[in-house]
Amino acid sequence: MARLQAEEETQKAFGWAAKDSSGILSPFHFTRRVNGDNDITIKILFCGICHSDLHIARNDFGISTYPAVPGHEIVGVVTQVGKEVDKFKVGDRAGVGCLIGSCGKCENCQDDMESYCSKPNYTNTIFDDGGAKTYGGYSDIYVVNEHFAIRIPG
Repeated sequence: MARLQAEEETQKAFGWAAKDSSGILSPFHFTRRVNGDNDITIKILFCGICHSDLHIARNDFGISTYPAVPGHEIVGVVTQVGKEVDKFKVGDRAGVGCLIGSCGKCENCQDDMESYCSKPNYTNTIFDDGGAKTYGGYSDIYVVNEHFAIRIPG
């Protein structure tokens, strides 16, 4: 059974979610986890619209769970950093793609090829190791391990 997050281990978020396979998005209030030691929180400024977002909203791949917040092309500003974060500081611009986690232990992960990990974690509609749903980028904030974010110069 998935671990339930305590109230103090979450932060409030707002997004746009499909409630069923109709794919129609509506306002949705939910929670995200708070930063871990290696995490950053991003205030989302932009999120690309990709055809795969429609597939997620409509459950075309057969993996969606509802409510589903699509969006895996995220750009924003870092608002919080975990105590072990060294790649970002508050105020930096950051981007996040569809891969937001991996096992970190398999041969592919050890070779910095997390895209080929047999236990990947994706931006939306999937559950992370702690049992929390990883809602996507059609929302106001996102929490991610710094290794899976890209610093955008500027």
